[in-house]
Amino acid sequence: MRSSIVSLIAVGGSLFQSVSWASPVKAENEIRAASWPFGPLVTSGRDIKNTRGGDVVYAGANWPGHGEVMIPEGLQFQSIETIVSKLKSAGMNAIRLTYAIQMIDEIYTNNGQDTTVKASFTKALGSTNGPKVYAEFLAANPSFDDTTTRLQVFDAVAAECLKQEVFVHLDNHMSKATWCCSTTDGNGWFGDTYYDVANWTRGLSYMANHGKNWPALTSMSLRNELRSPDDNSALKSSSYNWRDWYANIKKGTSAINSANPDLLIFLSGLDFDTYVTPIVRGTALTPSTGTFTTADFEGYTNKLVLEIHNYQNSASSCSSLQSSLYSSGYQAQNASDPATVNVFPVMLTEFGFDMTGSAYQGTYATCIASYLSAQKAGWFIWVVAGSYYIRSGTQDFDETWGLLTHDWSDWRSSAYISSGLGPLAKATAQG
Repeated sequence: MRSSIVSLIAVGGSLFQSVSWASPVKAENEIRAASWPFGPLVTSGRDIKNTRGGDVVYAGANWPGHGEVMIPEGLQFQSIETIVSKLKSAGMNAIRLTYAIQMIDEIYTNNGQDTTVKASFTKALGSTNGPKVYAEFLAANPSFDDTTTRLQVFDAVAAECLKQEVFVHLDNHMSKATWCCSTTDGNGWFGDTYYDVANWTRGLSYMANHGKNWPALTSMSLRNELRSPDDNSALKSSSYNWRDWYANIKKGTSAINSANPDLLIFLSGLDFDTYVTPIVRGTALTPSTGTFTTADFEGYTNKLVLEIHNYQNSASSCSSLQSSLYSSGYQAQNASDPATVNVFPVMLTEFGFDMTGSAYQGTYATCIASYLSAQKAGWFIWVVAGSYYIRSGTQDFDETWGLLTHDWSDWRSSAYISSGLGPLAKATAQG
């Protein structure tokens, strides 16, 4: 419907060329601002706001699409509509949709043409299993066919999210399409084996521009879990620091904002994105003496959000865990703290635990939930996936941390959904 409206405006625009308000771009922006998700979103202090002045808080799950097949997982078992509906039924209102820069690199190598899903399954899973799983993919999603490309699957996910009013946050998870993460996988730091900075910024720009066709897309990340490049000792000793982090994230934010100024941009920290403290406290970005300043992001200072991850699953003290969350990043939401120099919204874009036992009743899971509820802070649990097409060389890999069962048909722990995740979503989700 939206594309039809925009096309009509574009065609009819010539009738009103002398009237300034008839601009198709302006008309499209007004249409978006007047309907869900009421974007573009902006930040205001510690909050994210929509065009109506209402608060927006993501409450959702990670949906991986950065593996070797390079499409969102689980589609050999269930339709896109079924998966999005399942998330929505638990009260969630957002997905963190991951992708690999390799997908965009291959599009450029192929003169702007994307690879078909059919070819991608065969390349990733082999000549025997690839066609078999691809046939299952078509059976579960009959709107696709042999001409469907990888990006068209992402398009379909975004379209379904718009239909069901689920925010899409697009996350660059890896450069090389594979399971993440380790300090020796060649994807960990700017200039690492597979982490070409020019290709990375090109990929961010490409996806930000492509995402203009996704009204449900409201934000993008720069990079998932920056970490020590232990496979490259020279790079590690010379570059793994906050100084070089700052130089590169400015390139990344510029790439996204220049391509699509509507989007919020998430900044992640070091050590697998477990802390962003120097940004919050305005301390030296070592080994330099310079500090983070919003003046370096002129024109889009109200588009920046901080993100952290937390996997302190062995925590035995809730107060200690919550103190760690505060010092690692959530201090940015407390403007009254004299040590807070830069105020931002903060989002926990990864946390999670094994769904096969009683971990959901433990200190870690319950404490995270109580903290997020009290903070009214956004979150994405790792992970919705009940299984992966392939992970670390194993095909049809079972994900015990997954919210869904192996075939993505039901909750792996209905008890957690009813007593943990559902109440958390109810207490936090807004927008």
